[in-house]
Amino acid sequence: MRFKRILLKLSGESLQGEQGYGIDPKRLSEYAQQVKEIRDMGVQVGIVIGGGNIFRGLQGAGKGFDRVKGDQMGMLATAINSLALSSALGAAGCPNRVLTAIRMEPIGEFYTKWKAIEAMERGEVVIMSCGTGSPYFTTDTGSSLRGIEIEADVMLKGTRVDGVYTADPEKDPTATKYSSITYDEVLEKKLRVMDLSAICMCQDNNLPIYVFNMDIVGNLKKVMEGEEIGTLVHN
Repeated sequence: MRFKRILLKLSGESLQGEQGYGIDPKRLSEYAQQVKEIRDMGVQVGIVIGGGNIFRGLQGAGKGFDRVKGDQMGMLATAINSLALSSALGAAGCPNRVLTAIRMEPIGEFYTKWKAIEAMERGEVVIMSCGTGSPYFTTDTGSSLRGIEIEADVMLKGTRVDGVYTADPEKDPTATKYSSITYDEVLEKKLRVMDLSAICMCQDNNLPIYVFNMDIVGNLKKVMEGEEIGTLVHN
């Protein structure tokens, strides 16, 4: 097995599935099955999920929302997605718990590093919601922070593309995929892997990022088994 403990970053938009909004039950169930599959292999799994399918703080700020309140709305959106994923994992028979970066006890326990690690070592999937708990930080940065804190071997960034390309493959048909790339190259070439603060944080703390397509069922297990289906970003 390639990694013992992972931080899986999922995008909120991916949860929309083919609906184009909200949470698609089919996509949610597929994600839950994939996570259960690797948890059953003995992998310790921490998850951070975005909230873009419900609300994005930065977009809200562009439409006249106060930035801090907009970001707080985004944090609540991640809590909704986390509960949905928790419910789907429970239905699949996968033990899990939701931890929140803001106190909302009936919804989830207040996050601490040690609570997260203890739960993972017991075999529970830990879903860490509300980003960092502070405004002006994205869930990209939230997942970098959590990945470093829980001492993950890698951050797996599950997206709808199968890795990092020389340009946006959805816009440029000539774009080619990297199998491996350094943080310095990502920064130098201004490749949109994650936001700048997230990349720098991973680079400074030596947390590699593996970018792959999570929307293809079975891909998460393939990554764990060492199949080269994505792009590794590293020092």
